[in-house]
Amino acid sequence: MRMNWLVWAVLSALFAAATALLAKVGVANVDPNLATAIRTSVILVFAWAIALSLGAHGGLAHVGRRSWLFLIASGLATGLSWICYFRALSMGEASKVAPIDKLSVVFVVLLAWPLLGETISWTKGLGVLMIAGGAILLALA
Repeated sequence: MRMNWLVWAVLSALFAAATALLAKVGVANVDPNLATAIRTSVILVFAWAIALSLGAHGGLAHVGRRSWLFLIASGLATGLSWICYFRALSMGEASKVAPIDKLSVVFVVLLAWPLLGETISWTKGLGVLMIAGGAILLALA
């Protein structure tokens, strides 16, 4: 049975939840920047192990200049996100930090409209408001 995007997205959410819980425990008594470096090192080894074992590394020579630029920029944004996330986890409750972090969904929808030409229907807009409201409610609880 092939898994579609929704199954992968739900798995991503489950692993993100595990990430928040494990990171909150792991960042205790550790500098958040050091914790981010350790986590990133594990991800680097893990990601390359998967790419190499599945033979995806063969396409490396075919990655275009534009893709390199955007993937590098994405990597820098990811690094900044993780540094901020670990700092927030070291200072606050995981059950409050994680919902605010998930406001990224709201930002993606709002920025995908002008930057990627995606549409915002009334149902998508309502969903954005609900996500934003829920994240704020959880953070204030």
